[in-house]
Amino acid sequence: MNPFELPSSIADVPTYERTVAHLRERGIVLPRFSELAAPDTLPAGARAMAAAADTHAPDARNLFGLHWFNDAATLAGKAVPAHIELPSSITGVPARIVVMLGRHFPMIQAHKVLAAYACLVPRLVTGMFDPTHHRAVWPSTGNYCRGGVAISRILGCHGVAVLPGGMSAERFNWLEKWVTDPADIVRTPGTESNVKEIYDACAEMAKDEANFILNQFSEFPNYLAHFAVTGAAAGALFEGLSAGAPGLRLTAFVAGTGSAGTLGASDHLKEKYGTRIVAMEPEECPTLLYNGFGEHNIQGIGDKHVPLIHNVTNTDIVAGVSDVASDDLALLFGTPAGRAYLAERRGVDAATLDGLASLGLSGIGNVLAAIKTARRLDLDADDVILTVATDGAALYASERAQHLARKGGTFDQVSAGEAFGQHLLGAGADHVLELDHRDRQRVFNLGYYTWVEQQGISVEDFERRRHQSFWRGLRAHLGLFDEMITRMNRDIGLAQAA
Repeated sequence: MNPFELPSSIADVPTYERTVAHLRERGIVLPRFSELAAPDTLPAGARAMAAAADTHAPDARNLFGLHWFNDAATLAGKAVPAHIELPSSITGVPARIVVMLGRHFPMIQAHKVLAAYACLVPRLVTGMFDPTHHRAVWPSTGNYCRGGVAISRILGCHGVAVLPGGMSAERFNWLEKWVTDPADIVRTPGTESNVKEIYDACAEMAKDEANFILNQFSEFPNYLAHFAVTGAAAGALFEGLSAGAPGLRLTAFVAGTGSAGTLGASDHLKEKYGTRIVAMEPEECPTLLYNGFGEHNIQGIGDKHVPLIHNVTNTDIVAGVSDVASDDLALLFGTPAGRAYLAERRGVDAATLDGLASLGLSGIGNVLAAIKTARRLDLDADDVILTVATDGAALYASERAQHLARKGGTFDQVSAGEAFGQHLLGAGADHVLELDHRDRQRVFNLGYYTWVEQQGISVEDFERRRHQSFWRGLRAHLGLFDEMITRMNRDIGLAQAA
């Protein structure tokens, strides 16, 4: 399946008709991307359905909650996504660092469920994917495959999770409760950096035509959903912040490299606000920084390659973060001794403490990259850096326990002070690269080895992505996808409550 051939019409009428009947039988109505970008435009009945959904179950009403406003705050009269703002006493920089919280997404408590929906729905509404026949295969380093399994359960189709066997125990515990067959959890060798091993497993599985591979790293609808939905949410948050402070600038948006889907939001922000785009990656595997490789534990940003959907030539900065820092800060934020130190010695209020304790490893990494960016650019109190915590700390209790054991089983006030001083106040601007034209071309070229030599993408298609006209042209598909979703909903015949 060529990822550049985005569906725009019904590909198989019998499959489409079977899908319509299948979804009608399950009472499923599909939200449009424009509605997820602006949930206040959803019909009142759909909003009520989302509010009544069991967010920890494969409840079809959760489809209308695949957005950033599930636990919304109000700033200057404007509803904005749930977030925390980190005080300068924590970050050591005057810039305002604000973190959007992905843990309020339903079912998996991580924002990757949006990406899973985005990758499957265009195939579903065009009759390319048959939920009565195909198995949806979700290659991932943990959260995307969980989102895919959740969406599969809602749609009544067979979902298969493919992920490295060394990922956190909590990911596997969740999957074991949600898959319909234990064999639907495919463990590949390695940990976070071992993405090629995932691709190899999927290539073998693709030999069976019933297996439909939905590769987040090469699915442009992943990029488009974040451009539209996450980008709009981040913009709404900034507008709320700036309503009472008109001099604010949305200077940077930070996201981990991962599949590069979330980085799609930054294209939206750059176009609207002139925002710089910052890609966070682990120092232990500095692929974009230094053409490097290695292993790391900032789970959620699988690497050692450049995703096909990464708009590299629009990226401004790469910031390297050590997994030693993210692991240490997980203990600082998530242990009684760490919280006591922050409250008593640093004067951090209870609400901020709770917010810090909720951050997963990649969220902590993004915060550190934001601090490094603020230092590198010498930002002031009128500069806002937005970033995301893609998931929550609940997924990493086992990782914290392992890191604590590596430190000798003790994390006390002295340990907390050391972690705070070294990784927050002491965080410099090392391993931060402002990309010029030559750097962007180098990083872009790096993707050749994965996508042309290994995955069979044509050189011509690979090269099209070098120019911004390609990425701007993709956006027309958002309207087409919404039209096709509207058509399928009409054919299903279940009224979306007004």
